[in-house]
Amino acid sequence: MRMAKLGSLDVSAIGLGCNNFGRALDAEGSAAVVNAALEVGVNYFDTASNYGEGQSESFLGAALGSRRNDAVIGTKFGVAVSGWEGSGGASPEYVRKATERSLRELGTDYIDLLMIHFPDPETPIEDTLEAMSALVDEGKVRHIGCSSFDPEQLSEALGVSDEKGLAGFVGDQVQYSLLHREPETNGLDQLCVDRGVALLPFYPLGNGLLTGKTRRGQPPKGRLQMDRYQEFLTNENFDLVERVEVFAQARGLSMVQVALGWLLAQEAVPSVTPGATTAEQVASNVRAADWAPSGDDLAELEKVLGG
Repeated sequence: MRMAKLGSLDVSAIGLGCNNFGRALDAEGSAAVVNAALEVGVNYFDTASNYGEGQSESFLGAALGSRRNDAVIGTKFGVAVSGWEGSGGASPEYVRKATERSLRELGTDYIDLLMIHFPDPETPIEDTLEAMSALVDEGKVRHIGCSSFDPEQLSEALGVSDEKGLAGFVGDQVQYSLLHREPETNGLDQLCVDRGVALLPFYPLGNGLLTGKTRRGQPPKGRLQMDRYQEFLTNENFDLVERVEVFAQARGLSMVQVALGWLLAQEAVPSVTPGATTAEQVASNVRAADWAPSGDDLAELEKVLGG
């Protein structure tokens, strides 16, 4: 498994998104996927306090058990947690409460990467950063990051950290895939390169559309069955997926290899964290790290993406 830097952390190029834990997988199923991931060299696990109706962190922590130090855990706060009245946001008080809860759920005394899940318009970013930086100073958090911050929001946050001498964001987790390239068009990718911030893609496989399991005109599979993801099922996206499939087949590759390999070829992206519900899916995702596209591959793929 290729390794990369996320802040000072050494993370596997292919990580594991844990959004299925507590939703599509129970504790036993989650443990099987975590075990499979560790066995093939995956060490980076991405979760959040609200994932799996609030169970993802506890399932991940239980699965890791005594192997906690073999893992790099990124978790997020800010979205309301099922059953926790008053949860959500990024006020200094909630930052601390949410972190203490995550530490308990994960069964650990430190979090490798703590991220704010979404910008909080009700709380000045300086207040949030001061609270997160204090957790770093206390040793409860090693690095801090953000999710869904656009270039202006990330730049503002980095500026505050620079000015106030606070811990700064080392990663920004945003939607990025062959189907969604906004980080390129809005300049976020270049900002991340310039400031040494990791660009961490979510939905790297377009919620499964880039696996080829859901075909045009057929009932959607997996997450794509959910109403919230129906926006992915457009003719334009199916057109693109079908062209990528031709590109992949001509090179003896799977679409998963092309989708994840392309992301890992982007300068700002150190690691991708696709989800998985089986050991076989973990293995399929990990094989993507075996394909390093050449300059010619990338140029040809760019033509494919452009139609």
